[in-house]
Amino acid sequence: MTLPTQIGVYGGGRMGAGIAHAFLVAGTDVTVIESSAESANAALARVETSLARAAERGHLAEGTTPVLQRLAVSTDSAALRGCGLVVEAVPEQTALKQQVIAAIEEAAPDAWVATNTSSLSVDELAATLARPGRCVGLHFFNPVPASRLVEIVVGAKTAPELVELSRSWVADLGKTAITVTDSPGFASSRLGVAIALEAMRMLQEGVATADDIDTAMELGYKHPVGPLRTTDLVGLDVRLAIAEHLAREVGDRFTPPAILRELVAAGHLGRKSGQGFYTWS
Repeated sequence: MTLPTQIGVYGGGRMGAGIAHAFLVAGTDVTVIESSAESANAALARVETSLARAAERGHLAEGTTPVLQRLAVSTDSAALRGCGLVVEAVPEQTALKQQVIAAIEEAAPDAWVATNTSSLSVDELAATLARPGRCVGLHFFNPVPASRLVEIVVGAKTAPELVELSRSWVADLGKTAITVTDSPGFASSRLGVAIALEAMRMLQEGVATADDIDTAMELGYKHPVGPLRTTDLVGLDVRLAIAEHLAREVGDRFTPPAILRELVAAGHLGRKSGQGFYTWS
């Protein structure tokens, strides 16, 4: 195994907790950094719940106790010192991610730094670093424990050594890597958002119901989950932010449809709010 023995995850939301879960199951020690005691406790609870579900399904032979013993949660970024790799997993906002990545470099100057961005430029995020070559994109997919894919995003200054290490780390996690150059939306978000936006336009125009549109892609094209249900799982606010970014960078074909803006404005963000294109219990 090539994974560092100590891994840091900066941000303990749904994605960060899932990333921590994946590294813990692979056998590493993991330190999760959060912004407050309340959010740190919430992050711990997310990881505990995720591991408990894995154990219930028979995916965690050793049980949760020894795995959780390798987990630490802190509000002090100094706790990252000694980590060989730190993954940034905060919300998809350029300024926030730049601030966090800079804090990671200061706290753990010898660590490799990975950003879990799904669409933002790795080069732009790494621009404030003293050593931008030590930064790479590791785009995990939700839910991280079950997802088999990790997108490695290579910036113009990303060290070739780090790219090779990233491929081996992904393999150590039992996942499959694809490698893309730093470009708007990379491969996965660009394709996924393009399909989802067209599905939204079809729903908006009354072409078919959300369920029938999703079923067309699930049964006709073997997608495990349709584009509208996937948007609910990802978060409509997240999809809107990515679409707006792609519209600026790539062109008008990524302009978000009115239905997406209206749902987000109404607070209907998908599964996390209980309502999106579907109603969630």
